[in-house]
Amino acid sequence: MGLFDDEFYSTRISRRTNKIGRKQMPGFPLRSRKDWGIGRLAALSAASGAAIVLVLTLALGGGDGKATVSEASALAASGLVAPGDAIQQTVTASAKVRPAVVSIVNEQATMLPQVEGEEGLPLPEGGVEGELQPASVGSGVIFAKKDGKAYIITNNHVIEGAAGLKAVMINGESRPAKLIGGDYITDLAVLEIDGKGIDVVAEMGDSSKLQSGEMVMAIGNPLGLGDSLSMGIISKTKQVIPVSLSQDGNYDWEQEVIQTDASINQGNSGGPLIDMKGKVIGINSMKISDVGVEGVGFAIPVNNVMPIVDQLMKQGKVPRPYLGVYTLDLESYFAQQGFGGGVEGGIEEGTENGEEAEEPGSGGPEIPAEVTEGVIVLESVGPALDAGLQFNDVITKLDDQPIRSTMELRKYLYGKKQIGDKIEVTFYRGGKQDSVTFKLLDKSEEEEE
Repeated sequence: MGLFDDEFYSTRISRRTNKIGRKQMPGFPLRSRKDWGIGRLAALSAASGAAIVLVLTLALGGGDGKATVSEASALAASGLVAPGDAIQQTVTASAKVRPAVVSIVNEQATMLPQVEGEEGLPLPEGGVEGELQPASVGSGVIFAKKDGKAYIITNNHVIEGAAGLKAVMINGESRPAKLIGGDYITDLAVLEIDGKGIDVVAEMGDSSKLQSGEMVMAIGNPLGLGDSLSMGIISKTKQVIPVSLSQDGNYDWEQEVIQTDASINQGNSGGPLIDMKGKVIGINSMKISDVGVEGVGFAIPVNNVMPIVDQLMKQGKVPRPYLGVYTLDLESYFAQQGFGGGVEGGIEEGTENGEEAEEPGSGGPEIPAEVTEGVIVLESVGPALDAGLQFNDVITKLDDQPIRSTMELRKYLYGKKQIGDKIEVTFYRGGKQDSVTFKLLDKSEEEEE
C-alpha cells in the first residue's frame, strides 16, 4: 500500500531500563529529608503545585494562555483547582464521544470447494460463494440520527469490497449496516444503521481553529481490540501528502490532512480524532508505516469531511466532471525508455491498472524535443473519445493551465471544473500541436450509457 497507509508493522516495545544511581556532586552534600525544615518543604510544595497546575492548565486547554505563575499559585493555595481536575478533562472528553464510536466489520464471501451439482454437473471453476465471513475491521463515528436511523462516517477503504457490513457498538451489540455512499478520492463513506437505543451523536468541531501542540485523542478499534483510546498532540495542522488512489504505487492525488503523534494503527481507520472538549476534529485515515518511523499519523480535517458527507447523504456519491482519458505521465514514460529520471506516472479517474508504455521503436508518442512534460493518452472513452482524442496523444494543457502529470490533471479537473462545463484540451499528435473543446459529463452517467 506504499508509505501512506494504515498498516501496522511492529508491536516491539523496548524493554531497556535505565538505572541512575545517586552521585554526590562536589560542593553539594546530600541531605537527608529530615534536615529540611518545615518552611522549606511548604515552599517547595507550593511552588511545585503551582507549576503543575499551570502546566496542566495550559497543556489541556483549560486556560486562555495568559495564566501566570502567581495566578496558578493562588488557585493551588485556594484549593479550588487540583491537578486531578485537569487530568479528568481527558476522561470527560473521551466519555462524551466513546458511545458514538463503533467498530466496522467488512464481511466478504468465502469460496467453497468445487463440487458436483445435483445433476452431476461440475460447478464453475473456483467454487461457489459461501457464507459471509469477517475480512477486515475498521472504525466509524455516529454523526447524525434521523427518522429512526443513525448515520456513521468511516473511511471508504474500510468498506471497500464488502459483501456485507456490520457496526459493533461500544456495548458489543452488532447491527447490520447499509452503505449510503462512498468516495474513493477523499476516502470517506457513510453508513446507515437502526437508530433504536442510540442516544449519543458525536459533536463536530472546527478543524480550522486547531493549533500545533494542541492535545487530541484518537478513538477506534486498533488491531481489532475494540474501544481503544490513544493520546497525543497536533504535530501539524495542515499537511499535504501524496496518495495512490489505485494503490499501485503511483502517487496520483494529494490529500490534505492533520498530522498527529497519537497512535493510529490498523483498525483505527474511520474513527474520530477529538479535541479536549470532546468534539470531532478529524477522521483518522492513515499513518506512515516504515521501519524506524513512529508517531506520524494522519486524519482528514472535519471541515473537509462534512461537505463530502453532505453530498453522500443527498446523492450517495460525490459528483465530479468526467474527462474520459486513461493516462501515463510523460516523465514516467521517458524513465521506462531509459532516457533518464522521471516521476511516477498514474492513470486518470481511478482505474485499477495502467497499460505499459510502448517499447522503444514500437511507435510511442511523437512530440517535439522541447516537450518534456505532459500526460500520454493510453485510452479515451466517453466525452474524450467523442471529441477525437486518441492513443498516444500527449496532453499538455487544460484550458490555459499547463498539465505536467496525472495529479495535476485531476486537481484542475476536480477543483476548477463542474459537470457540464466546456474544457479545451491542448495536445500533441504526430509531433504537431492541436486542441479540441468539448463538454464534461458526469462519470456515473457515462457508465450507465
